[in-house]
Amino acid sequence: MSKVKIFFILIGLFVLYKGYTAFRDFEIGVGNRAVDIKVKSGGDVEGEVIALMMYFGEPLKLKEHLYTASRSECLNLKENAENNSSAFYKCSRVNAKIVQGKIIEVIEELEVIQ
Repeated sequence: MSKVKIFFILIGLFVLYKGYTAFRDFEIGVGNRAVDIKVKSGGDVEGEVIALMMYFGEPLKLKEHLYTASRSECLNLKENAENNSSAFYKCSRVNAKIVQGKIIEVIEELEVIQ
């Protein structure tokens, strides 16, 4: 191959890589990435995150919540949990207090993710 072809192949691979990372990061959102960085560092933080919520009882009452990194991860966990449990699950974007990567308190449910 000539050097020009190799150069254009490398440029094409770079563009594909940048497109993939932009698409992947778009799912999380800018605000969530800032919270995600603080969560990974182990600091206490309050902000918007994606959470898998588990409800029991009649009327439904929140019993458990789990921090997830993305919408797709939450939906996969929800599907798996529904197949193995009789509880009601939903993925939500929530305003929560997070300590060392775990949701300590859900302050407000902002949006249900379908």
